[in-house]
Amino acid sequence: MTDNAGSTSDRLEAEIAIIGSGPGGAVTATLLAEAGYDVLMIEEGGHLGLDSAPHFSRDEITQKYRGGGIGVAMGKAKVTYVEGRVVGGGSEINRGLYHRIPDTVLDNWRREYKVDALRYEDLEPGFDACEATAKVSYLPGPAAKLSLKLHEGAESLGWQSVEVPRLFTYAANPEPGAFGKKQSMSETFVPRFLAAGGRLRADCRIERLRREAGGWRLAGRQQDADGRERTLEIRASRVFVACGAVQTPALLRRSGIRRNVGDNLRFHTMIKMVARFDEVVNVPGQFDPVHQIKEFDPRFSMGCSMSSRAVLALTLADRPERIAEIDRDWQRMGIYYAQITGGQASVRTLPGFADPLVRVRYTPADLQQLALGLRRLAECLLAAGATTLDPGIGGAPALHNTADLANLPQVLPSDRSGLSALHLFSSCPMGEDEDRSAADSFGRVHGVDGLHIADSSLLCGPTVVNPQGTVMALAWRNAMHFIERDRRGSRSAAPASSAERALAEP
Repeated sequence: MTDNAGSTSDRLEAEIAIIGSGPGGAVTATLLAEAGYDVLMIEEGGHLGLDSAPHFSRDEITQKYRGGGIGVAMGKAKVTYVEGRVVGGGSEINRGLYHRIPDTVLDNWRREYKVDALRYEDLEPGFDACEATAKVSYLPGPAAKLSLKLHEGAESLGWQSVEVPRLFTYAANPEPGAFGKKQSMSETFVPRFLAAGGRLRADCRIERLRREAGGWRLAGRQQDADGRERTLEIRASRVFVACGAVQTPALLRRSGIRRNVGDNLRFHTMIKMVARFDEVVNVPGQFDPVHQIKEFDPRFSMGCSMSSRAVLALTLADRPERIAEIDRDWQRMGIYYAQITGGQASVRTLPGFADPLVRVRYTPADLQQLALGLRRLAECLLAAGATTLDPGIGGAPALHNTADLANLPQVLPSDRSGLSALHLFSSCPMGEDEDRSAADSFGRVHGVDGLHIADSSLLCGPTVVNPQGTVMALAWRNAMHFIERDRRGSRSAAPASSAERALAEP
């Protein structure tokens, strides 16, 4: 149950504190609680559940997204990104599309960062275990027309297109708009964690960590039901940070832990295109789009986005002449994207600001790759019968036929391209190469005893596919390693390192 003990007190204690309740934090917390540890999981957002607001609605964005759903990485080519701020983290707001990470990506990480025990067989038990709790399912019937358009266009061009399964339990006889339920963390691992005796403290922001008397002191603020804030102190023997790829490095840097922290934030960067068809393709209450084009992986991939009337208007905000068309014909329109793995960002904290500064840079090759992906996406949609395409480039003309593809740039203009990202990772990469990594192969922060990272920050780079399955399997692997190592009594009893002594200083 949610921890209410000592609700008027400003101090809590736990054997293990988990900061963050997304896929990495929730899986870690569950396994540790089930192993008998006294675990307190802390979440900055509220404990709301999936049914608190319609999915992808304005109310959901207000309730569950950080910053009203818009974070911005600054640079010559800016990119907007989203972060979950709710119990369950990003799993509450994404579509739950699910992949297992390709072997080739793991091979690169092992080679470049010297990560131990990262072969596919090392992660497979974690994939199996997490999939048993958070069910992975294919559609029980035909896909949405928006999704099928992408698939049909790819097939006509001879390109590989796949239906991606979801973390979703479908009803036996699904009806429009009532297909079943997404298997987010609030539906799966969080209840399992609470059933194992774990404690959950929501609406609590941890601002700093300090090493103290062989343990950790967490300083933060608790927001009460009446909206008032009070200071909160939590003491724990060990800490797992799972705040997400932006907030985890921000918390560590505020706490004086900076080596290889926040220097290597990576994205799956998208550029979108709005397609208009002569027929109705965007039907309220239909299945979420599930098809992705994998013909060009790992250079770039393509897919279909949620395309509600409101999101269409937002996507075409720089084309006011289209607003009347959206009001009239939005059911004949859909949003599609091309996505690359390029771009690299840094995360830095600023005095007096709650959220960090994120700065991103793209190479000319990155922008060329995105431009090529956008061109291939246009080819696919025209092959599927689209009559008008609006690329996500400010001032770019609409496209109506293959001859118009000559109007697309060879390299995306950095100052006019509407780039966005839903998948963020690699800001605190793992590995045994301490010159490149922030934590070891199992998430223990280098040079600091009792401090671990347990989210997408640990990934050494883009996963190429949707990353949630990888984050969960990695968290499972690392938590099991922690439990086994701890039970063997092999925790280091060496004197405090220089990094730990610095953390203990006032």
